Amino acid sequence: MDDKKLIFSGIQPTGTFTLGNYIGAVRNWGPLQEEYNCIYCVVDMHAITVRQDPVKLRQNTMNSYALLMACGVDPEKSILFIQSHVRTHAELSWILGCNTQFGELSRMTQFKDKSQKHADDINSGLFTYPVLMAADILAYNADLVPVGVDQKQHLELARNIAQRFNQRYGDFFTLPEPYIPEVGAKVMSLQDPTKKMSKSDENPNACILILDDKDTIIRKFKRAVTDSDSEICYREGKDGINNLMTIYSIFTGKSFDEITSEFDGKGYGDFKLAVGETVADALEPIRTGFAQYSKDKAFLKKCYTEGAEKALRYSHRIVSKVYRKVGFVDMG
Repeated sequence: MDDKKLIFSGIQPTGTFTLGNYIGAVRNWGPLQEEYNCIYCVVDMHAITVRQDPVKLRQNTMNSYALLMACGVDPEKSILFIQSHVRTHAELSWILGCNTQFGELSRMTQFKDKSQKHADDINSGLFTYPVLMAADILAYNADLVPVGVDQKQHLELARNIAQRFNQRYGDFFTLPEPYIPEVGAKVMSLQDPTKKMSKSDENPNACILILDDKDTIIRKFKRAVTDSDSEICYREGKDGINNLMTIYSIFTGKSFDEITSEFDGKGYGDFKLAVGETVADALEPIRTGFAQYSKDKAFLKKCYTEGAEKALRYSHRIVSKVYRKVGFVDMG
């Protein structure tokens, strides 16, 4: 690779991405390829910290891979692979786990949240999940990691683990920095704008899926919760309108002031329709691309196989040096 900075990011194979996943992360992945060396993966190993139907997991993994390509990730420009195809992630995770304190992991808020949601299956993978995430990043000595606000704590832990390793064994790991888009890092629910948009929401109108058809997207935006006021402006106490303005701003490039001027004298109904149509039109090429990629199984297999081979070559060089640093005997 050349002298550009290296970005690593992964996404869980939970089926179709939400508009929140797209705006907060995946939308940036394509453009980042032009400025950085990019390594992206579908993190199926992370997914099994929560019980999965094996058939659905396999299908969701394939769909997520095809979706990333439809969203603009080019396997010729980036390394794009499936996490479980590259053994170095699990190998490095063990070593990093031996350099992570129990207390650090017990303070992770996501572990507490997921333990409450899945009280019947609080497994050790759920607890050590952030160590595997650190291994994902450090296996490539990534400079930058695009993370949502809710993942910042995990990235800080990855930095702490890397720092501790460097102190024990000599400077080796790069300390990764977060890459957070200035606008739209967090997209809120359309039905409860104080909560993050999530596909697990019981209300189907709360969440936009990027493969929703145009009519569905417009209908969901028309039903979005706003407030009793009628002014389209961004200010405290207007969570629903603030969320819609953020989404509209991201897809149009307009500032909040410009949006307020554009809809001066118009009602919430006009604004919600405009947001819905703008989002639906922007997502149309993704729906088309996904339909094409997901049909061509041979092409997908070629891409993820080549991606895994590149990722293994790159990460093996780093992990083999880690093995030597901790005192493992070379195989020769």
